[in-house]
Amino acid sequence: MLVPAFAIILLFQLVGEVISRALSLPLPGPVLGMVFMVIALSMFPKLGDMVTPIAQGILRYLALMFVPVGVGIVANIPTLEAHWLAISASVVVSTLFAIVVGALTFVFVARLTGSKADD
Repeated sequence: MLVPAFAIILLFQLVGEVISRALSLPLPGPVLGMVFMVIALSMFPKLGDMVTPIAQGILRYLALMFVPVGVGIVANIPTLEAHWLAISASVVVSTLFAIVVGALTFVFVARLTGSKADD
């Protein structure tokens, strides 16, 4: 049952990739595939039961997925050294922006649902 479940996950990635490339979207195909998979999982709960074992297996080794990123960083150290200020500034600014957007979203949802501070 693991092979069909893995095929389903790869199918969603493939669909996302094909749509992303066909429509020249600035969104990576795997991300679009995950959006489609979330929609499918919410519509068909049995699909979740089917892919859960393989998804848990993949998540167990998630740390290994960061090894190529580390290698890429080491391979591009000269570029990072040349642009460290711009990279640092963009990381700080984008982090602050994400915090502000998250807080504003929280406030918006709290007002939308009528939540009070006492709740």
